[in-house]
Amino acid sequence: MPILLRSLRFIDSEKTHSPKDYVIVDHQVLPRENSNIDSFDEEIDCSNFLASEGWVDLRCASGEPGEEQRETIESLGELLANSGFAKAVVMPNAKPVFQNKNDVQFFLSKTANWLTEPILQAALTKDALGEDFTDILDLNQQGINVFGDGVSPLSNPDRLMKALQYLKKFDGILFDQSYDPMLAIFGQMHEGIVSTRLGMKGIPNLAEDVCVQRNVEICKYTGGRLHFQTLSSAASINSIRKAKSEGLSVTADVSLYQLLFTDEDLVSFDTNYKVVPPFRSKEDRTALIEGLKDGTIDAIVSNHQPMEFDAKHMEFDLAQPGMIGLQTFLPGMVKLSEELGWPLLISKITSGPKSVLGLEPTASFGSLTIFDPKEQWAYNKKSNLSLSANHPWIGSQLQGKVKMIFNKGKLAKF
Repeated sequence: MPILLRSLRFIDSEKTHSPKDYVIVDHQVLPRENSNIDSFDEEIDCSNFLASEGWVDLRCASGEPGEEQRETIESLGELLANSGFAKAVVMPNAKPVFQNKNDVQFFLSKTANWLTEPILQAALTKDALGEDFTDILDLNQQGINVFGDGVSPLSNPDRLMKALQYLKKFDGILFDQSYDPMLAIFGQMHEGIVSTRLGMKGIPNLAEDVCVQRNVEICKYTGGRLHFQTLSSAASINSIRKAKSEGLSVTADVSLYQLLFTDEDLVSFDTNYKVVPPFRSKEDRTALIEGLKDGTIDAIVSNHQPMEFDAKHMEFDLAQPGMIGLQTFLPGMVKLSEELGWPLLISKITSGPKSVLGLEPTASFGSLTIFDPKEQWAYNKKSNLSLSANHPWIGSQLQGKVKMIFNKGKLAKF
């Protein structure tokens, strides 16, 4: 069933190309001149759209099993496809956590009909508590290559060291949100002038800085592949930059919404802005932008963390941290596009995360995300596809809409 995409402007890490016709055929997307096809089952005018290789998200969460009121695996799959993602790493933090063979089989069965290709991050330690290891080898034999405790940092340095040594046996990847929770006890937001003015206990940059530096040193000692998730501070970016210059196999990502907000947005006391790591200063945001530009940060992630109404609508110090981030991903990218440019942004959700996962680039590609960067739409309770609504933009008019995604040989239109 060949499909012709007329006048489509394709973006890669180098530039936004001139409009060209592309053909979807035999699970591939090809320039029309390379296809030798003259008749099509469907022709689609894409003159107002941009496109890239299918997007990859390295960090999102579901509530299933155990907290289906937040997000089910089915609703997460619908969200990912509608948001343009062809691949997505799903964190293990459910109740119970994904940590054994049966859990993997459950996950694979529930995601079998996803248009997005799911990649499960299996728990590194039992119940993601940071102590006893799960059966890592057995999980690897089930096809798992990404390990980590998701939203729980691996605080024990001995566990981190042994994990990196063990994962080297099969070239596994350790994902970690590196910060020291003991330095963030009772913290509500970034520690700084704004937290002092608001009278809220702050979470210092130190909580992240010392842990990132420690984990870099451990990786230097052990070798292995260590991926740092959701970095937020200037000093931690410098630590990763130095580690990369020394040839260590470290990679890093940043949450999209960490690039959109700062601690000054919390003056409204809106609990939707309560996240971990917290939104930091303008100076830290500037460091994140520089880290994206110079390649220190490999990927931008949605960090989609759904929370039910009752988890957010309470006093700020009692509210749970987390923000949904999939449907708002493209509108957020549109806001950043003038500052960073589409080629750089697209590289951080295609080639960058694929490199983190160890996926080799190919001459042709079997996935495509097509979007309209100018379309306006209302983000409200009716249009929200998540089962949760913990985002400050709900009730706003947003710009940027995913129109189509091609993956697994199927084209979906939205």
